[in-house]
Amino acid sequence: MKKMLTLVCAATLTICGTMALTGCKDAGARQVSPEAGVVSAEQVTSEELIRTSQSWDGVELPDYFEGQPELVAVKYVFPAGQKLGWHHHPVINYGVLMQGELTIIGQDGREKTVREGEAVVEMVNTIHHGENRGSKPVVLYMFYLSQKGLPLAVQHPEIPLE
Repeated sequence: MKKMLTLVCAATLTICGTMALTGCKDAGARQVSPEAGVVSAEQVTSEELIRTSQSWDGVELPDYFEGQPELVAVKYVFPAGQKLGWHHHPVINYGVLMQGELTIIGQDGREKTVREGEAVVEMVNTIHHGENRGSKPVVLYMFYLSQKGLPLAVQHPEIPLE
């Protein structure tokens, strides 16, 4: 747990650059206008998209693994009308939908539609699939809290899509 917290803090520092961790949203950024060579002060802003200990279906997330963590970031693009097969994630993962709408369907029939700009925490060890029911591609950035050698998802081809 201590190693995971250290790694998350290091990632936050990387994202915030050299700004103080607690002042990330209030730290000033300086930008130069290429036309006039004028330096202007603008504020770096931040918006917390989600803070939770539960997946989208309300189930508590599992405890962290013991040992060395591996963080993985993946960009997914789902064409309009595309359906993903049934699968489950053995690791905690969450993401932000950058474009379109993605509907996640649990094996029990429960659904969650994630819209552009929204964050989602995926189910862990629960079989589900996703569908792009919209007319434009879905662009989704997902972040996995894993360990070396673990798959990000396990497919279930034995369960047919309807």
